This record gives sequence, structure tokens and C-alpha cells, in this order.
Amino acid sequence: VFVGRHHAREHLSVEVPLLLAVHLAEKRNDPAVRKLLETRDIYVIPMLNPDGAEYDISTGQYKWHRKNMRINPDQELGVDLNRNYAFLWGGAGSSGSTWSDTYRGPSAFSEPESTAFKAFLEARPNVKTLNSYHSYGELLLYPWGGKDTPIEDARDLKAFKAMAEAMAGMTGYTAEQSSDLYVATGDCTDWSYAALRIFSFTTELTGGKGGFYPGAGVIEKAAKDNIQAALYLIDLADDPYRSFSGGKM
Repeated sequence: VFVGRHHAREHLSVEVPLLLAVHLAEKRNDPAVRKLLETRDIYVIPMLNPDGAEYDISTGQYKWHRKNMRINPDQELGVDLNRNYAFLWGGAGSSGSTWSDTYRGPSAFSEPESTAFKAFLEARPNVKTLNSYHSYGELLLYPWGGKDTPIEDARDLKAFKAMAEAMAGMTGYTAEQSSDLYVATGDCTDWSYAALRIFSFTTELTGGKGGFYPGAGVIEKAAKDNIQAALYLIDLADDPYRSFSGGKM
């Protein structure tokens, strides 16, 4: 599973998974890609927060909007969808204040977007790998993000580290535990691993020289930089533990 745009202002996080889908379609006759298409279920969800994304550009000037479009009881706008998942919901790195960019919502899975994604994953127990695209920072992050201790399962941790480091090598990004960036509870990748045992990663894409708004000129390179890592993750969906046992595409 590849999912983009939990956060409205992170426009590049839509373009990269979309261009992954284009790559898979255009290269479908290449032997390596054909093998993946014939042996894997691949889901590309490029925009989890469409209402927030539309609002961010609605006036012709970027609004720096991060959250969705929930109108809270005090009329403050939005919930941070990537603080709305159930694992450690309500803890560090999220806010109970509706005005905050990291407002977590009134309860875990209170939002239609996160609820829909939860139902999507729960209905597909064969899903084994997931990448959630964000911007920016050029990082390859693995759980935990909601606490600063390592994953308790040593074998899983070994696979996470091997996969993150391999994808970092392909992208030129830096691999690290998500909480090394900052502790943030209630996020997508923590929940999908904790609840469903999906090997889930967050890719923080490039910001170029423009941060959240790097311009259209970075799209092609950002997508190209991340294609091989995506193919690697698709390949390992049959058995993520192959990441440290010599399995390759």
C-alpha cells in the first residue's frame, strides 16, 4: 500500500505515488515489473485528505493548511489526520487544542478519512508492507514514532532497519526510527504495524528550496528517486524478513 497526503499542504506526497502508478503501467511489459504485477496486490491511494488539499489552494495562494476540514465545535478548522490513529492516541507530539496544527481530534479514528483507511486495511489482511508519503525532510522512517524506545520484536526490528536502510540507499535519504525526528503519537505507520503487523514506513520527501511548496520542478526527480524503493517494498510484500536473509528482486 502506498498512501499520500495525510497533510493538505504536502502536495508532493500526491505526485510521487501517482507517478509510481504511472511507472507500473508504462513499464508493465518489463520482466521485473511484470513479475510484481502478476504476483502482488498493489494499492496506490495518492490523496487521503482531498478536502484539505483543495482548501489549501482555494484562493490561488497557499494557505499552509495541514489538517482536514472538520469544523470543530468552537469553529476552529481541522484535525491532523496523522495524529488521529488509535495507537498511543492522545499522547506526546499531538495536541488537544483545536487551533493547533497537530490537533488529534476528539477521539481516535474520529475522522472519515482515517476511518476509511482503517477499514480499507482491515479488509485486506494480505497487506504486508506500506509506505506513507509526506514532505519534507528526505528521511526514511520506521516505527515507533509515538515512543522513543525500539520495536520490541527483535526480528521485526531487524527487518525494519534492513528495509529502511536499503530504501534510504536507493533514495539518498536518511533512515532512522521515526521518534528520532520527534515523538508523535497517533500516526498511521505506528498503528498499522501495532494493530495489523504491516511493515509500515513514512517517507519524508524532498523540500527542495521551497519546503512544503518546492514547485513543480522537483516532481520528476522526487518520483524517480523513490521508484526503486517502492519496487523493493512491493517485492518484499511476500516476506519482509527476506530483507535481511538475502532475498532480492
